[in-house]
Amino acid sequence: MSGAATSRYLEVDLSSGAVARKELDRRDVELYVGGRGLGARLLYDQTRPGLDPYDPGMALIFSAGPLTGTSAPQSNRFVVTTKSPLTGLIADSHCGGSFATKLRKAGYDAVLIRGRAEQPVYLEITDEKVEIKDAAHLWGKTTAETQAALPKRYGKAVIGPAGEHLVRYAAIVSQTRLAGRTGVGAVMGSKNLKAVIADGQQEIPVADRDAFKKLQKEITEFLQQHPMTGRILPELGTANIVMPAAGRNIMPVRNFQTGHDLRIVDLAGEKMRDELLLKHDGCISCPIHCGRHVKVDGGEGKGPEFETIGLLGSNLGIFDLPAVIQLGIMADELGMDSISLGSSLAFATELTERGMLASDLAWGNVAAYRAAIEDIAYRRGLGDDLADGTKRMAERHGGKDFAINVKGLELPAYDPRGCVGQGLEYATTSRGGCHIRGSTMFLEATGPVSVDPVSPKAKPELVILQQNTNASISALSMCYFAAYAMIPAAIFNLDPNSLVYRVLMKVMLNAGPAVQLVLKLKNPAQLLWFEKFLSVVTGRTISMGDLNEIGERIMNLERLYNLREGLKPEVDDTLPPRMLNEPTSRYNRGVPLGEMLPRYYGIRGWDRGGVPTEKTIARLQIRR
Repeated sequence: MSGAATSRYLEVDLSSGAVARKELDRRDVELYVGGRGLGARLLYDQTRPGLDPYDPGMALIFSAGPLTGTSAPQSNRFVVTTKSPLTGLIADSHCGGSFATKLRKAGYDAVLIRGRAEQPVYLEITDEKVEIKDAAHLWGKTTAETQAALPKRYGKAVIGPAGEHLVRYAAIVSQTRLAGRTGVGAVMGSKNLKAVIADGQQEIPVADRDAFKKLQKEITEFLQQHPMTGRILPELGTANIVMPAAGRNIMPVRNFQTGHDLRIVDLAGEKMRDELLLKHDGCISCPIHCGRHVKVDGGEGKGPEFETIGLLGSNLGIFDLPAVIQLGIMADELGMDSISLGSSLAFATELTERGMLASDLAWGNVAAYRAAIEDIAYRRGLGDDLADGTKRMAERHGGKDFAINVKGLELPAYDPRGCVGQGLEYATTSRGGCHIRGSTMFLEATGPVSVDPVSPKAKPELVILQQNTNASISALSMCYFAAYAMIPAAIFNLDPNSLVYRVLMKVMLNAGPAVQLVLKLKNPAQLLWFEKFLSVVTGRTISMGDLNEIGERIMNLERLYNLREGLKPEVDDTLPPRMLNEPTSRYNRGVPLGEMLPRYYGIRGWDRGGVPTEKTIARLQIRR
């Protein structure tokens, strides 16, 4: 691929101290692009089957995309890929901040780290050199303290105490952003690696710079004018979802026992905006600035994302926004995924409520949760148990029916009983219970359209389209929030009770065959900015059909990796019994997964057992 791809990655062995600069396979770059796709390809090729996530031979891969460092809007992200200590399956977690740009400007598309240092170290990468340095003075520090102790100009990816103590949902932090899900921070901690920092100054090559500048200006203005990316996200951040989710009865309350509570209004993005917001915050090259900087206990700090509000707020019976903000900051400082953390605390609280666990945890008891979070990060007492996540806790204490996870990964703050397509997405996503592999709930319950949230019609097709799109955008290492602008602005202004709106939703509900056609035909058009940017940067014409195929290829490679590592679709492609069998209202009666899953497999080109067929593998040119 000409243009943006440097076609080079860095391989570091912490056990021996060896550093090697290697060329990427040009064909792999064409087929998988970068970011999530490149990470999956390297993980599959560079690790042997059955390797434990904490084995020194396990690869920890930081990968950027071909647009990273070009200043294309929302192109600043990096992906961390490894094997999850939480699920035993593929782990890929995405993060903003400045690290990705600095890494690519140092001349690398990816860094693959294996081995284990004898003592704590950090990795420093610049244009001129790569050094493994002593990190004894950093070990034990929080993520903010660690970043403050490292050179200011560098992009940084660091772990906190949770990563050092191998909490299975430990995160990697860059500035105030987190690669939070799947426990990538624990794998980093198992290598005695406290931080990776980069400071490159090279210019990123762009095949057609004039066309790039024109497109950059056009898309930046488009995103700034769109209702979602130009108004709702800048004004309310991801907390804009709180009230729609509660209104749809899909907000998690007390370990997903119900989907709403009248006190949820006290956690809303509108309340944060009106009473606590100091300024907006954003990543490099992002015109949206969805981050929040808020008042905190007499000072100021990072405001919570929607997931943190849901899992560390209503799901714990806490309806005090300042308290949720403090718990979220605490999780970030210690280096933990707030989703898995909040779900594990909620599960333990319900176990306690049912007399199945002895603890001080109780719904709404902020002091007890603060103490537990600290104990989890250092694996002290009950915290040692909680640090392993809900699936392992259920194996020890019982309660599997209300252990809210898929494949070992705890669910985010969208109850699938009120958005059943999202339930199918949870059940089939490569890394487990995750919403940022497609965000089908945006088409069902939290966005400007509502494709009958409790109907299974067209959901397999929409889920696959969303998953493929997300995988390809993640290969570019672009922020998926830009994809929300794919919904035409005019729809945001429609009255949901109007005839036009109701007819449009009916059409979408019956659009399954049309979506299948879109998935099967290789659309030669360039309608979206994703394929346009990739084309002008690389010098290779990429169509919408190409982009869908790239995403489909990534999804299938990840599936093959998971099958290699022991995935059993008949057991693992499911939802927690609570989501299947316990209604939250006369409408939200449980996810009809058994009706949707066989159709999903068939459209994907997988056999009845959920395994990609040889025909599908050959069509997508996947090397095994």
